[in-house]
Amino acid sequence: MEGVWINRYRKQLVRSISPQFLEEIICYMRKLDLLSAEEAGQIQEVSSLSEQVKAVMDLLAGKGSYASQSLQTYIETTNAQLYLHITVYDPMVQKHLESLQNRYGTGVELGQLERLTNLLLVEGLTDIQQKEHDVMQIEATKGMRNVAKKIPLEKLFLPLSKVSIPPRISVTVGVAGIGKSTLVKLFASMWAKGEVNKDIIFVLPLTFRELNTYEKLSAERLIRSAFPHITEPSFISNGTARILLILDGLDEFKTPLDFSNTVVCTDPKKEIQVDSLITNIIRGNLFQEASIWVTSRPTAASQIPGGLVDRMTEIRGFGAVEIKDFLDQMFLENKDLSSQVLGQIKANRSLYTMCTVPAFCWISGSSMGYFLKNSTDQSQETTTVPKTLSEIYSYYFKMALSNDWQEKQKETPRIEQAINNSKKIIGNLGRLAFYGLLKKKYVFYEQDMKAYGIDLSSLQGSLCNRMLLKEEMQFSTVYYFSHLTLQEFLAATYYYASAKRAIFDLFTESGMSWPKFGFLNHFKNAVQRSLQSDDGQLDIFVRFLSGLLSPQVNKLLSGWLLMKDEHNSFRSHVVSFLQSCLNTDYVISSRTVNVMQCLYEVQHMELAKTVEEAMKNESLAGMLSPVNCSALAYLLQVSEVCMEETNLSNCLTYNICKSLLSQLLFCSNLRLDNNKFKDNVMELLGSVLSVKDCQIQKMSLAENQISNKGAKALARSLMVNRSLTVLDLRSNAIGPTGAKALADALKINQVLLSLNLQNNVIKDDGAKFLAEALLTNHKLTTLHLQKNSIGPQGAKKIAEALKQNGNLRELILQSNSISNTGVTALIGALRSNRGLISLNLRENSIGQEGGPEIANALRANCTLRNLDLAANLLYDEGVKAIALAMRENQALMSLHLQWNFIQSKAAKALAQALHSNTSLTSLDLQENAIGDEGMIALAAALKVNTTLTTLCLQVASIGVSGAKALAEALVVNRTLTTLDLRGNSIGVAGAKAMANALKVNRSLRVLNLQENSLGMDGAICIATALTGNHGLTYVNLQGNRIGQSGAKVIADAIRTNSPRCIVEM
Repeated sequence: MEGVWINRYRKQLVRSISPQFLEEIICYMRKLDLLSAEEAGQIQEVSSLSEQVKAVMDLLAGKGSYASQSLQTYIETTNAQLYLHITVYDPMVQKHLESLQNRYGTGVELGQLERLTNLLLVEGLTDIQQKEHDVMQIEATKGMRNVAKKIPLEKLFLPLSKVSIPPRISVTVGVAGIGKSTLVKLFASMWAKGEVNKDIIFVLPLTFRELNTYEKLSAERLIRSAFPHITEPSFISNGTARILLILDGLDEFKTPLDFSNTVVCTDPKKEIQVDSLITNIIRGNLFQEASIWVTSRPTAASQIPGGLVDRMTEIRGFGAVEIKDFLDQMFLENKDLSSQVLGQIKANRSLYTMCTVPAFCWISGSSMGYFLKNSTDQSQETTTVPKTLSEIYSYYFKMALSNDWQEKQKETPRIEQAINNSKKIIGNLGRLAFYGLLKKKYVFYEQDMKAYGIDLSSLQGSLCNRMLLKEEMQFSTVYYFSHLTLQEFLAATYYYASAKRAIFDLFTESGMSWPKFGFLNHFKNAVQRSLQSDDGQLDIFVRFLSGLLSPQVNKLLSGWLLMKDEHNSFRSHVVSFLQSCLNTDYVISSRTVNVMQCLYEVQHMELAKTVEEAMKNESLAGMLSPVNCSALAYLLQVSEVCMEETNLSNCLTYNICKSLLSQLLFCSNLRLDNNKFKDNVMELLGSVLSVKDCQIQKMSLAENQISNKGAKALARSLMVNRSLTVLDLRSNAIGPTGAKALADALKINQVLLSLNLQNNVIKDDGAKFLAEALLTNHKLTTLHLQKNSIGPQGAKKIAEALKQNGNLRELILQSNSISNTGVTALIGALRSNRGLISLNLRENSIGQEGGPEIANALRANCTLRNLDLAANLLYDEGVKAIALAMRENQALMSLHLQWNFIQSKAAKALAQALHSNTSLTSLDLQENAIGDEGMIALAAALKVNTTLTTLCLQVASIGVSGAKALAEALVVNRTLTTLDLRGNSIGVAGAKAMANALKVNRSLRVLNLQENSLGMDGAICIATALTGNHGLTYVNLQGNRIGQSGAKVIADAIRTNSPRCIVEM
């Protein structure tokens, strides 16, 4: 008889036996003469472990029951844990795998994988996540979190480093409809297929919907009830193997978790209240060795103390590409409709932001698709594109109702019956939605449905399918609205209808309250309760309630849910009341912004439009009353004016700034120049920059009154800030002490890329502190220090830092009196520095002795692209040295030598360099008396040079002969695009020569001949030359005494011959 035990547990044996234990088995079987030396040798020759185990099992099974019993006895006596695993636990695991595969199938569609398999790794919940409604979170943050770190799903339960341990409590948060339950299904499916976390023996997915059906449970009964195939729950509770317990949907749990007052329970067999069971599991009193994964909406997740959470992640929303792909999938058979829907949604910034949430993207896409398909129908009441939330949801509602009734179009009695039936269902569902919302209840059971008069057999058709979802649980059936906002919309329709006839407070379900008559009183009551709420629970509800009073929504739902034109008797009163809620003393909260949203829903936008127009015109100064501040706070979230840059310059005070802090937090590019801000405002802004939510990436505080105290406040925030990349503090008064504070912050901060401290009197000490920071900071790429009196000593310190710092790309040291001593140090650093691309040393008293130093650096440096030496004292000798170096340097692209007292000798030297140099694209020689001789030399170079595109020769003493030489060069040159000859004296003859060249030249785009004594004749020559020239787009002929008649001739010629060219006269 073959080995029964071996055959029964063959698969488990193959999966469970280690290489070392296999050796021990073979040795033991050799001693019993159940395996020969030859057989043992054959086994060793097999390559893989699993094949070796199979070979041993085959040999022993073929030798009868004694061999099988011997193996069973040996494993049981020498490795009892393995014996239990083979005979009890592994079969349970296999049944569990089959159960999960049957339950979750293949997981989710491919389009969701990238978003769900890469979660955002966050450091706890932000303030807005703990306090605000999901929709308010999305609107405020523009649907994006400022999180740099991501974690792949397969690493979610692994240590982050070699020295850390796996997390015990992991929490994944996401707003309603983002895909939390989908993520759980995906993970469970991937684990069951062996694609992730093979070290986890059991993945046990549970939902709080299931847990709601129990009053009391023990830890072991919890496992037995949810997973009947796990016959030994002690295997789970005693930590024998690694377990992952998933608790999905904490926000749907019927009882708040109380971690402060829960009685400790360590007995897995003891039955306790379900909420106590959950808190004991999370605290580690039960399932101590198991990993726990909780998913939740952010506000509900805040119930779990942060100290208990080892790892928090967040599901990110759709990006632009994913929104497009999602809509393409929705309208798979109509790509044109998909494009139209996307176009309409993109045109509405608020809707597009909300579409980062898949569930909302579905609702918006469905509504917009329905509108577009029916907008050409003459029977459609309106063809206005839906803009507000209320309009979107009204179209969604109407679409669902239309699908229910479209088959009965020719049978009027049946239509009326269907309408009446639907109204009854909608009324009951609305009442369920409203009182569920008040109780923070989002999942309903059969007893709930019956309590609100809902006939379960009537929940058929498109209306209920689109509004309400049904899920069969193990012991019960649950119902829930397909998205939180649909529950809120239905709740608003119920409240709206009931408020017209109710005589008691609708917020008191029992009806026991002081009498309350009239729709307006009930509306005011709802808004006031919303304003008093700490968590924004009623915010979207009151938006929908307001939206039902808009003319557009009334047109849409007249005869369905609303009476035609009934809004007219309420709307003006509602608008007045909502505006009265804005009359606060510069206290702006999310509730205040929501009142503005309510005004938008009711389509009263006069206030917002006035403030938005002032923002566009930069004329907000003096008009920011408390009411206008409320409008501004709203606009900071939704206005296109704020999309690229939020410009609040010259209009804010301390109090106004303080009131707007919670909105400024989410402005990515914030400009606050010239507001006379003092140090106390920096304390406010520092507090904003310090919070986790902060999304400010660029902030300009130029031309304020910030001293070292204000700089210190900002510096403290920079030590913790993770978002700011550009900070502009030019023209303040931070001084050396403020510079030190910022330098200390730079030693820690590894996010800031650009710092502008122009005109802050930091002096040489301030430069020294910043130089020390550059030795350790590896992120800063741009540093502006012009007009700071840093002197030679400050320049030396910065030069020392440049020898080690390889990250700084742009350094501006203009107007700092660094002199030859400072330039010698800086230029010396350039010989070894390989990071700097742009260096500005304009107006620094660099004499001709500095020229050779600069030249030597240019020979050695191969990375510098832009060098500004304007307004120094280089003279001919200094520039000649630089020109010689330019023959060898093939890296520099832009060289500014304006106002350096150079003449023709230097110009000739530069011309010689241009003969061989192939990198320089821009050369600025303006305000240097190079004369005709210098111009002739440069013109000769232009005939052969093929890289120079910009040449600035303003006020360079160029006359007729120089102009003629330049004209000859332009005939053959094919690369010069910008030529500036302002303030010279080329005269009529020079103009004629230039005109002839322009008839041939096709490369020049910009030509400036301002103030060149052209006269009317010379100007006309230039204008008529444009007939044959199709390259020029801008010509400046101002200051040439053209006269009115000449101007008319030129204007006519331009209009006829070159209408695309702009000519200034």
